[in-house]
Amino acid sequence: MTADDTTLADAVSGLADRLGRLYTGVLFDVMRVLGCPPGVLEPGILGLDRELRLAGPVWTVHGTMVEGADAHETLLGWTRMLSAAPGGSVVVCQPENEEIALMGELSSEAMKHRGIRGYVVDGGCRDTDFIRRLGFPVYCRFATPSDVVGRWLADELGGSIVISGVRITTGDYLLADCDGIVVLPKARAAEIVDAAEAAAQVENTVRTAILAGVDPEQAYLQHGKF
Repeated sequence: MTADDTTLADAVSGLADRLGRLYTGVLFDVMRVLGCPPGVLEPGILGLDRELRLAGPVWTVHGTMVEGADAHETLLGWTRMLSAAPGGSVVVCQPENEEIALMGELSSEAMKHRGIRGYVVDGGCRDTDFIRRLGFPVYCRFATPSDVVGRWLADELGGSIVISGVRITTGDYLLADCDGIVVLPKARAAEIVDAAEAAAQVENTVRTAILAGVDPEQAYLQHGKF
C-alpha cells in the first residue's frame, strides 16, 4: 500500500467513524435541506439486533437465482465473494429474490474476521440466533433456513445496485440504526456528515433549552430547528 493509499484509507475510516456517531433522522433532515434526495431504504429491512448500528463505505453484490446450478459452483462463487469483500466496508447485496438466505453463520464469522463492518441484504438471512450472539451487524428482510446452494450465483461485485428505488454504488456511504437505513452518495458524503454534525449540535442546544423550561415554540424560533 502506498502513502497515498494509506491516506485515503484513513480518510475513509475517519468519515465512517464520524458517520457512525450520527443517526439516520438527522441525515434525512440535512440531505433534504441540501437538496440531496435522501436515500432511505424501505422500513422492512431491519437489523437482527436493533441495538447494533452500522456505518461505512458500501461495497455492493448483485446476483440472481439459477435453479439447478451446480452446488460446488454456487458455494465457490459465494466464498469468492466473501474473499473479495474489502475490509472496512459495508457489504450491501441485491439478490433479486424473496426465497433464500443470503447470509448465515459461517459467512458472518468470515466477514467479521476480515474486518467488514456489517451486511445489508434486500432479502433473507439464516442462523440468526448465532449472528446475534456474534455481534455482527446484519440487516435483512426475513429469515429462512433455505440457502444459496445449487440455487444462486453472484453476477457482479463492487458495482451498482438498486434497493427500494435507491441506487447504491460501491463507494457510497451507509448508516443503519434502529430507525432505518440511509445511503449517502459518495460525492457528497463528507458534506452531508459535516452538515449533520452541525445540525446535531443545534439539536443538543434546543434540547438543553427545553429542559431548562424554554417554551418549544420559542426554542424553535430562536434556533430554527426542532
